Amino acid sequence: MPISGAFAVSASGLAAHRLRMDVISANLANAQSTSTPEGGPYKRQDVVLESVPQVGFDDLLSADAGQGAAVRVARVVKDQAPARQSYDPGHPHADDDGYVALPNVNPVTEMVDLMSATRAYEANVAAINATKRVLQAALEIGQG
Repeated sequence: MPISGAFAVSASGLAAHRLRMDVISANLANAQSTSTPEGGPYKRQDVVLESVPQVGFDDLLSADAGQGAAVRVARVVKDQAPARQSYDPGHPHADDDGYVALPNVNPVTEMVDLMSATRAYEANVAAINATKRVLQAALEIGQG
């Protein structure tokens, strides 16, 4: 894989995991939102990622064709888990029995997902920095 391909793969990872962090932040921000424009409580969202093989001519000729794959966001989906029910008859969105439908967001799960997305983002930054160091070393060899 050419050096530019290494940057492209890492950059795609940065973009994908940044979107994951944005979606997780929205989930946490709406963890108590009992009303949305669509009606009903907020529904947790999740990012679906997919692999995108690098299919340049050099990649097709190489022995490890298909090994260098970027990542992209396939879609952002709403979690279909049912809303949580909480008894709060004084709440403005309570039903006739006094129950309020709360979002299906679990803050603990969201924080674990956020940590995972952050670590993946940091790993892609480290890969870009390592590639830059390799290029710098190659330039220094050429100057000597």
